[in-house]
Amino acid sequence: MHGSVDLPPPTPDPRRQLIVRHARQHFVRVGYAATKIETIAREAGVSTATLYTLFGGKAALFTAVIDDAAEDFARQMAGVRAIEGDARAALTSFAEAYGGFMGDPFVRSIFRLVMAERPRFQALALRFFEKGRSEFGATLIGIIVRLSKSGHLGPVEHPSWAAGHLMGMIEHPVFFVPLVTGDEVRVRRSIPEVAAEAVETFLARYGA
Repeated sequence: MHGSVDLPPPTPDPRRQLIVRHARQHFVRVGYAATKIETIAREAGVSTATLYTLFGGKAALFTAVIDDAAEDFARQMAGVRAIEGDARAALTSFAEAYGGFMGDPFVRSIFRLVMAERPRFQALALRFFEKGRSEFGATLIGIIVRLSKSGHLGPVEHPSWAAGHLMGMIEHPVFFVPLVTGDEVRVRRSIPEVAAEAVETFLARYGA
């Protein structure tokens, strides 16, 4: 009797990621309705039939694009979890990384795209926002809990509230203001300046 053999996982089809990359550019630039499957297939070097075989249609392709963007965002924040040091160093490192992420015009483009199509893809939009909140919020909550336990911060009764305070001070100037006013409006303060001010205010409230 032969033992079972573990087969390696199937190799991802390289055409799939190529199509997603081209589709992302189109969805961001012209929106869902104006994006043409035929154009994406041509730019990706595949037939329209192949694209439909891999994704099933435009709705499934849009879902793949947004899920892929969410994974990209998660990878960008993964390194922040390893931050060590005192409260100011750890929080500043997170704040600058988060500010850089939220200040990226591409990130705003994806958020605009998701919001514009939210009525049509409500479950996808909710999944996208919940993933972002859990990735960023969980990272900062973990940092705050560690700093509080080590005595670098005072007792923090509600770490999630504290995390929301710090993230909100960063999000408003680098994300929400450009989101509303347009990317051509420059933030007056640099991201390191925004991060430093946010951390200073946070430490005044939660510092040891």
